[in-house]
Amino acid sequence: EQMAQAPMLGREHVHEIRRLRRGALVAPRLEADVIVSHLTVTWMNLALITGLRALNPDRPILHVEHSYTEGFVASHDVPRQRFATLLRVSYAMFDRVVAVSGQQGAWLMRRGFVPAERLVTINPSVDLAPFLALTPRLAGVPQVWGLIGRLDVQKGFDIAIRAFRASAGPDDVLRIVGDGPERASLEALALGDAHIQFTGWATVPAEAMAACDAVLMPSRWEAFGLVALEAQAAGRLLVVSGMDGLADHQRHGAIGVGRNSVEAWAAVLERLRHGVDGERILRGRQRARRAALDFEAAWLALLEEAAAPSTVANAA
Repeated sequence: EQMAQAPMLGREHVHEIRRLRRGALVAPRLEADVIVSHLTVTWMNLALITGLRALNPDRPILHVEHSYTEGFVASHDVPRQRFATLLRVSYAMFDRVVAVSGQQGAWLMRRGFVPAERLVTINPSVDLAPFLALTPRLAGVPQVWGLIGRLDVQKGFDIAIRAFRASAGPDDVLRIVGDGPERASLEALALGDAHIQFTGWATVPAEAMAACDAVLMPSRWEAFGLVALEAQAAGRLLVVSGMDGLADHQRHGAIGVGRNSVEAWAAVLERLRHGVDGERILRGRQRARRAALDFEAAWLALLEEAAAPSTVANAA
């Protein structure tokens, strides 16, 4: 959907989004110049991926890897050899595999899942205009710290709550924006602390971002992290665990915690009470201004390399 909504890609190509049933045994033949797969690579979907390749032998098929990272494997009890076989077999069906961050791409290549000549890295992007319209927070001491996203073990919000409780000043507030399966356990962890606010999903994400001085991302794994890009567009201080794709944001001004532990996060929050580096925040905002153009330019180049397309089918 990001591709279909991008202005330049929309002008240059006709996009069709085809939603395929997870675990389907029959794949469609698609009348398209290029097929872009957003399917999750699983054993359940292997027949679907194989059928997609078999029924479209003369069509370039590109696959975007949204899910798997080094941190994902470290955080899950998966049979490593069996998982490696699944990735190698599945990725072999595609003409190109698109990693969404440099760290993810380096891991895919280092483990031999995708050869260098078939791997492309393209950072995703979304409409950042509402965030770029916000006034950046370039000075002062952060007091409202934001955790934004799905309340899931992946996001590591439990780490940030413990760190906040260990280091918060009397005027600090931790705003947790989102919902999900971990909400009850996170609320229990907060122990009714009035400085920790659970706001639920935000109907206007930019307004939720505007209420924060800084955004924390203690994810245990993260292929890229679009919230990071939105925070940088908004001119907010961004602090990340450095796991997987979040490390890419450190090159553009985000502060990396290093070891993703309660102690490391508490130490960083304490240090930031002495003030923020406005130059670091501006560097992130400049990167965000380029993000959509970089995304479109990279996809245009890849599609032109794959074929001379007029119709692009997206399978999800």
